[in-house]
Amino acid sequence: MKIAPFLTSLVVVVWVIAIAIISVQNATPVSLKFLTFQSIQIPMGLVLAFSAGIGLIGMALLQPLWGLASFGQRNSRLEEDAEFFVDDEDF
Repeated sequence: MKIAPFLTSLVVVVWVIAIAIISVQNATPVSLKFLTFQSIQIPMGLVLAFSAGIGLIGMALLQPLWGLASFGQRNSRLEEDAEFFVDDEDF
């Protein structure tokens, strides 16, 4: 059994349950303001759900980009390690 997909699912389930509980307890409408812009009034739970969804999608899109950026650094580091751990049998 692979543990990583299970832990990922567990974290998502905990977040969904937390958002559901908070949205039920905070049903009052709120409006968001940014500089001069103002949104319509929507329930706080809906704001939290959209924020969590945008965060999950954003991280899913950015994670491969971080992997590509560190790929070149990882290769050079592995080459340095390979040079460091060479057996010298010519004493």
